[in-house]
Amino acid sequence: MNPNLVNIWRGNAIESRHRGAVAVVDSDGRPLLALGDVQRPVFARSSIKFMQTLPLIESGAADRFDLDERHIAIACASHNAEPEHVQLVEQWLHRIACSVDHLECGAHKPMGIDAQTALYASGRTPTRVHNNCSGKHTAMLSICKHLGEQTNNYRLYNHSAQRRWFDVLESMSSTRVTQLPWGYDGCGIPSLAMPLQRIGLALARFSHASNVSDDRKQAIERVKSALAAHPFLVAGSKRMCSEIMSRHAPQVFVKVGAEGFYTAMLPERGLGVAIKIDDGNVRGAEVVLGVVLQKLGVLDNDAAKDLEQYIRPSISNSRGEVVGRAEPSSQWDSVVIE
Repeated sequence: MNPNLVNIWRGNAIESRHRGAVAVVDSDGRPLLALGDVQRPVFARSSIKFMQTLPLIESGAADRFDLDERHIAIACASHNAEPEHVQLVEQWLHRIACSVDHLECGAHKPMGIDAQTALYASGRTPTRVHNNCSGKHTAMLSICKHLGEQTNNYRLYNHSAQRRWFDVLESMSSTRVTQLPWGYDGCGIPSLAMPLQRIGLALARFSHASNVSDDRKQAIERVKSALAAHPFLVAGSKRMCSEIMSRHAPQVFVKVGAEGFYTAMLPERGLGVAIKIDDGNVRGAEVVLGVVLQKLGVLDNDAAKDLEQYIRPSISNSRGEVVGRAEPSSQWDSVVIE
């Protein structure tokens, strides 16, 4: 059983606990921290979008369609579907002579509550552009258009649009990805289950741009530059990803994934961080990410205070009264990360 990493207090008693696993790995594969079972295959979901975006650049599609850092940032996004996100994706689709109907991600209501309220108040309903992964899907369509490939069913496991990022993940993680368990993600493309330690390794190599070709190194630097310049596009208002990167990029890059997953990269130290909360609750993953970044010296006390709503969130009742809190468990008291 994985260790308890987060306690949820109500009054003066613990009400709930979040168990999980954490891997902090350097670009040589050396584990700086391995809490819980870091060898069990887990689905990283959207937390590896930074790597899924590399084929957009390496294929030549980004240059062919004159895409800038905004497009690269939203290709990495799990966005709120705020106006800036939706308009950028719509303009990008027009640029590659595609429409919203070419997207195979499906429609869902905006992740951002304010964006959701505004959409319904206007009398409109969500389209596929409002899907939080619409930027990634538009990137895949762009590559297909650039290479003259069939766009229909680009989401399927055996389509080259998916095999390209499989190849990126395989080389970055030193893992035979076609032997990994897999299933379809919420947005319709495949999701691969791999050991947390290998996800951390891939992130560390991306972070440090190590053991890669010159072309890939240049592509990685373009992605990191885009994330640092446009953190809002990666998530949006009131989102931990955008909040941390707006304050601390390029020293650290972070990305949420569904079902309690979070990743981080520390380029100056060449480290990758992979977090999986067993019960799938993002609240637990955010608290763990906060304590890991504090242990690594990325967040000082002032920075932690600014991010308290994510990393030490209070719990309120329907009257707006604070009745509890979430905080790291005592498991972290003895943890030291080099």
